Amino acid sequence: MENLKNLVDFGVIGLLLALSVWAVAVAVERWLFYRRVELSQFPDQQCFEIALTKRLVIIGTVAANAPYIGLLGTVLGIMLTFQTMGTSKTIAVSTIMIGLSLALKATAVGLLVAIPCVVLNNALRRRVAELMTEYTSLHAK
Repeated sequence: MENLKNLVDFGVIGLLLALSVWAVAVAVERWLFYRRVELSQFPDQQCFEIALTKRLVIIGTVAANAPYIGLLGTVLGIMLTFQTMGTSKTIAVSTIMIGLSLALKATAVGLLVAIPCVVLNNALRRRVAELMTEYTSLHAK
């Protein structure tokens, strides 16, 4: 049972940390791309917009789903706590509180991943809108 608890705990938190690293890597890559983009190198507005929004969906997806992954870890942790209490046939308050606090950390990590991803996504999408406006005004005739 302890192995299952560790698997749920480290698996969920590990997944969330891996997703956060992935999202930050994409955000850094996009930011560097936006800094060196040349408006004149794109033949039309569609190609330009596709190049600007490439991989932004990753950050948005991580931002949207990280709280749910954390919630899944919490639900699994609570289920394991109740299962352990049921099989040991004891109801100790300390056992319940330790199990619940360990389970809730998955939700906290999910929120800690989601909130910066939402900020990154909004900042990058704002930069895309600015670049699109610059492109439109440069190519307006």
